[in-house]
Amino acid sequence: MKHETTSHGHGDELRINFRHILFALSDALDLVGIDDVAHGKRVGIMAAECARKAGDSPADVSALFDLGLLHDIGVSSSVTHGHLVQEFDWNGAQNHCEIGYELLDAYPRLAWAALPVRYHHTRWDCLPIDLLGKSAANWANLIYLTDRVDGLAAAHYADGSLLMSTQSIRQFIEKCAGTYFSPELVDLFLEASRSEAFWLSLEPRSIQAYLSEMLAQGDYCSMALPELKQVAEIFSRIVDAKSPFTAEHSHGVASLARHIGRRTGVSPENCAKLEIAGLLHDIGKLRVPDEVLDKPGKLDERERKIMNSHSFETYQILRCIPRLEDISHWASCHHEEPNGNGYPFHIDARTLELEARILRVADIFQAMVQNRPYRRGLPQEDVRLFMADLCGRGAIDREIFEVIDSDLPAAYQAALPSLASV
Repeated sequence: MKHETTSHGHGDELRINFRHILFALSDALDLVGIDDVAHGKRVGIMAAECARKAGDSPADVSALFDLGLLHDIGVSSSVTHGHLVQEFDWNGAQNHCEIGYELLDAYPRLAWAALPVRYHHTRWDCLPIDLLGKSAANWANLIYLTDRVDGLAAAHYADGSLLMSTQSIRQFIEKCAGTYFSPELVDLFLEASRSEAFWLSLEPRSIQAYLSEMLAQGDYCSMALPELKQVAEIFSRIVDAKSPFTAEHSHGVASLARHIGRRTGVSPENCAKLEIAGLLHDIGKLRVPDEVLDKPGKLDERERKIMNSHSFETYQILRCIPRLEDISHWASCHHEEPNGNGYPFHIDARTLELEARILRVADIFQAMVQNRPYRRGLPQEDVRLFMADLCGRGAIDREIFEVIDSDLPAAYQAALPSLASV
């Protein structure tokens, strides 16, 4: 079930340790926990250690670790994350499993994980084992088991009381054998979790060491820009699913940014990278609580500070993927202003690349023209006047504004690609 990789690249292909991509996805998903930012990693570590205890092959141990990182790929909402951590079982748990299945199944390199993710909140006594096969059923159920262990342990991480609570957690899981979880997997978990080391490996410092070891074992692959765009699509769908306010925003920004790039003489390769940066630019919003992101009125000072942190969170996630430094920088700087008053780095026009300035204009323009639940998209003249005012104040690049202003209908079409395809 493990994904396969090619070993050599050429032309515009990048040589990437694919686990860097998985770690970035995991970091993005972990943001949804707001203050608890390692759930997927702990699930992956526990699943891998159970597989190691069972004597599984190194490839299967590695795959189960990756599956743990990815299992909550369908979770974008901080409210949903709260349910998953605070409740052992709840009626809406299957929704994020279906979303995760669709995201993974559409990407060949991760399609092996789609079915286990789809059923990772299905009780053992309800699993369609004949449909899944024993291996996928076991993987789905082991992820469910370790996911619920992490939920039971969540209250004890902050105050250091986990080792005092491991016996009660183990006893609870044991009572679920034959119903929620496979009896064989429960026995395996009980054996693996007898040691203090199993639980101490879930501490932040131990997690980082574990990640470093797994990264060293990662597969290198050749990834051309079209496939990198596929990966970026996964990120963007996670972000855009977080709120009705962000629905389709990333795709519109990406499309408009590429359109502007072509009009301003950006090279074809950088236009493709600019489109990818547009898909990725709002990853950091996953850490913004739902109630702040969905607030229809004006944000107060505290809420504004929380919202303004999202571009730095984007930087923190993307900076860890080697060979993507330019994409990471452009995506992270989409709120920088030519006058130096933007955030989070306060870079001015003398050092702000054209691609970053394009992305800023595309982000603002798309947000203005897109329908939002609390307002209709603005008409062309209102948007033009608003953008002209920003230009006059040095908040956006004049050259880029003039490109949009010279053909507003084309900019509208690029910013709303879903409408253009209807």
